Amino acid sequence: MKTTCALLLFCLTHSVVFAQNVNDWTEANLDSLVQLYFHFHQHPELSYEEKETSARIALEWKTAGFEVTSNVGGFGVVALLRNGDGPTVMLRTDLDALPVTENTGREYASTVVVNNSDGSRTGVMHACGHDIHMTNLVGVARYLASHRDRWQGTLILIGQPAEERVGGARAMLKDGLFERFPRPDMAIALHVAGDMQAGKVGYRSGYALANVDSVDITMKGRGGHGSAPHTTIDPVLLAAELVVSLQTIVSREIKPLEPAVVTVGSIHGGTKHNIIGDECKLQLTVRSYADDVRKQLLEAIERKARAVAMGSRAPAPIVTVSEGTPSLYNDDDLAARVGSVLERTLGKKNVEHVEPVMGAEDFSLYGKAGVPILMYRLGSVSERRLEQYKATGRTPPSLHSPIYYPDYELTLRTGIATMVETVLELMKK
Repeated sequence: MKTTCALLLFCLTHSVVFAQNVNDWTEANLDSLVQLYFHFHQHPELSYEEKETSARIALEWKTAGFEVTSNVGGFGVVALLRNGDGPTVMLRTDLDALPVTENTGREYASTVVVNNSDGSRTGVMHACGHDIHMTNLVGVARYLASHRDRWQGTLILIGQPAEERVGGARAMLKDGLFERFPRPDMAIALHVAGDMQAGKVGYRSGYALANVDSVDITMKGRGGHGSAPHTTIDPVLLAAELVVSLQTIVSREIKPLEPAVVTVGSIHGGTKHNIIGDECKLQLTVRSYADDVRKQLLEAIERKARAVAMGSRAPAPIVTVSEGTPSLYNDDDLAARVGSVLERTLGKKNVEHVEPVMGAEDFSLYGKAGVPILMYRLGSVSERRLEQYKATGRTPPSLHSPIYYPDYELTLRTGIATMVETVLELMKK
């Protein structure tokens, strides 16, 4: 009788351990998660238009057992799962897709086409991996909701709209995200990497992503006939002079050890060969890490524009700054804790200490609101494909490319395992 009881206890104990193993759980549930990934990929929605995506993510989290609130800061979704006393941890996914016409040739490729504001047509595609992010967080939610004996505290899931337009986080915060719902003690997110091998992750402490501002400049002139330039003030010439002058900001005004970028991405002026117009428009992207460098760059751009105009006795230019987002700083202590979890979960050889990049992410705003944050990178391209690119002298397609696609099965396995184990560490009993 004692032997039978002991054997029964052994089996029960080991069955619980098996059920709690995130890798085994993921394998058993992978088919349904892949189908969900296909759904998100085939039904992309642009920033501020994520109505159906928001509804689906809300349904998935509610079905998993979370208390769900929709329409926070637009189409934002907040899901809560209270599981006793303990820390409050927030996990975030983005919801929106890009105006990119997919050209991957995948059988599950997006065929969605929408109208632009100017009447033109464009395809819509999850070219930045947000479909992976959403599917990943549904998998994490399902696992943690069904294994509450392994953690304690309050878990918050965020489905954030308009990341690509860097407006969603700001809108959710403005709508009382940290007042209407428990304020997190820490927040975690991941982002796919188009140049990192699936099965690997990367992280760093400190600055990981940049301050980004969009600057629009209108150089004013005085139009006239191209044969009589002396009777005009040529705004195209002013714009050309300004483009050159702007390059001296980083090279001669910013400390060499401080990263900074000023790129003129667009310039438009004039209508015909022999007409000098009244204005010329420039569009800039401006990037940095430190707040004081960001302020210095924007001040210098406006000063340079005014100086060029003044030098030709032209009207004052119009300089506007929009769509700005602050740099993303990974909390040092949180990075150390999560880094240990990543190495324990995947092995040190599969965890990279990555360099910062000059891209942007409005996940940074949760950090600016006083919450320790960490975003880590999730490899998404198989070793075989990376070797093929290398053998042919090509680089892997970057995110936002119409031919980027992840090797979704291994990517999801790695994302779910690392995020679940991170939560279990941060919210352990």
